[in-house]
Amino acid sequence: MRYLLVEAATSTMLVSKKWRSLKAWAMKVAKRSGTTKATVALARRIAIVMHQIWITGKCFRFGNDDQSGAVTT
Repeated sequence: MRYLLVEAATSTMLVSKKWRSLKAWAMKVAKRSGTTKATVALARRIAIVMHQIWITGKCFRFGNDDQSGAVTT
């Protein structure tokens, strides 16, 4: 699971052309701390969103969220 989370984060940061709030956040972290730490931080944030979806059973809302990976009904 850890490998897949890091793979998703790497794909989001390097391959994805769309600028979503998670990618923008990761790029700010990358400027401060480097790409590797930003990738791991983004993987952790994706894991948190996935955990919230699992616990609450709600859907993830894409788009302009509050930078926290909002989980809505």
